[in-house]
Amino acid sequence: MNAFEIAIMLEKEGEEFYRKQADTHINHLRIVFILLAEDEAMHAKLIENSIAGKYDELPNQKTLKKIKQLFEKDTNFSLDTKEILTQLDVYRLALVKEKESIDLYKEMLLESKNKQEKQLFTFLVLQEQEHFRILEELIIMVNRPNDWVEAAEFGKREEY
Repeated sequence: MNAFEIAIMLEKEGEEFYRKQADTHINHLRIVFILLAEDEAMHAKLIENSIAGKYDELPNQKTLKKIKQLFEKDTNFSLDTKEILTQLDVYRLALVKEKESIDLYKEMLLESKNKQEKQLFTFLVLQEQEHFRILEELIIMVNRPNDWVEAAEFGKREEY
């Protein structure tokens, strides 16, 4: 199995993982998993096209911006405690997978032989880094109730 085939397999596994999470966690964060799954599917398609010698124009994806806008609009966002623990585990697992993707694409970028491959793998590294940041922010947000103490005696706290 060559690096391109591994990359496609990784993207398809990522898409399947995020779609399963979207089906499992029916709440406000479902859309996050759907957006991440769509990105992974698009990444697999870009790599498949690259193998076929078709170099598509790279899309201007702004998944992180879409997700931030989603949460800014919803002031009634909340999760129950049982669900938080399950979601934290899912987010942490997804974080590991995104890191694996980043490392793989950085390696493939170094081994790229032409301009189109370099552009593709640079794009994929940036996309996976954005997914990593999304998941990091979700972990912070979901875990905040465990870390946050609301009392004046604890001084100034960061806004969120």
